[in-house]
Amino acid sequence: MSRIIFHVDLDAFYASVEVRDNPRLAGLPVVVGADPEGGHGRGVVVACSYEARRAGLKSGMPISRAYKLCPEAVYLHPDLERYMKASVRVIGLLGSHADVIEQVGIDEAFLDVSSRVKDPEDARRLALEIKRDLKEHESLSCSIGIGPNKSSAKIASDIQKPDGLTIVPFTEPEKFLAPLRVDSIPGVGKKTREFMRERNIETIAQLQQIPGKQLVAWFGKGGVWLWGVAHGKEEIPVRPRVTRKSLHVERTFRHDVGDFRTVHAQAQEVGKEVFRRLKLEDLEFKTVGIKIRFKGFDTYTREKSLTDYSDRLDVILSTAQALLQEFEGSSKPVRLLGVVVSQLRKVSRGSSSSLDSWV
Repeated sequence: MSRIIFHVDLDAFYASVEVRDNPRLAGLPVVVGADPEGGHGRGVVVACSYEARRAGLKSGMPISRAYKLCPEAVYLHPDLERYMKASVRVIGLLGSHADVIEQVGIDEAFLDVSSRVKDPEDARRLALEIKRDLKEHESLSCSIGIGPNKSSAKIASDIQKPDGLTIVPFTEPEKFLAPLRVDSIPGVGKKTREFMRERNIETIAQLQQIPGKQLVAWFGKGGVWLWGVAHGKEEIPVRPRVTRKSLHVERTFRHDVGDFRTVHAQAQEVGKEVFRRLKLEDLEFKTVGIKIRFKGFDTYTREKSLTDYSDRLDVILSTAQALLQEFEGSSKPVRLLGVVVSQLRKVSRGSSSSLDSWV
């Protein structure tokens, strides 16, 4: 075995942090997202517990529909600062068990453990150790997939949830993958799934029968990657996470807003949330932008680049307010407002800005 890769996926992370911090929520359907307002709320479900999922709820669902399906759920506003603090601790714990770690989201990461284990059974032992550590130190559970590459490990981690552990046979990954649906492959979304269905490709076994040249004809360079994934031969290395390119926060108003003073006030709150996330990730920015959506879903974006990098809250707020002035005379009420910062880099100062002070 040349490589042994783990994909670690925290179970219902946002909701699990809420339950951990408030044990009275244990066993209840918990929804993190917008206020349902008795079934008339706007916005979406950001995350939900497995109890809520069993009632038919899922991430991205309109909050009004979620309430109709499960009015008895506990509905909570997101506390992203708290989730990010928990994520920093978890990623640090996972990194102590890996040769290389690649964080791919607030709640998941790939671990290359090739030098730490000698065979699949040894890999199982390490995975169970990681699970115990997460439970002991963070009171959180995770699902882990183990495979010879990132894609097979990612697919495996989705097979048993929550608190699952699935090992792809290292000698026959192709056989393990064959019976699975083609949309279990990461990156195969609705359009690709429909494209394949039109060609009678429903399972990975059927995908394995398609020659590589045909996949390249259909998907370009992505066809090479898809062939490798389907046959269990993908070889993309686990790489440390690079600095994100942008960071944005959006808020949908409960009711369309015609008073632009309210829009400016919302920009202040959204800008402060962007700033908190920047501090959590120890980032500074060079461009500030806004996104504004009016009734009828007319949407506009504007941005301004600074002469130098900054990590100051007042710069975010003043720039966002200046960009909003263009739209003050609009007769249409505002539905959504967002603030974005881009051209990001790690803060170049000393240790005073490190995440240690936030954890």
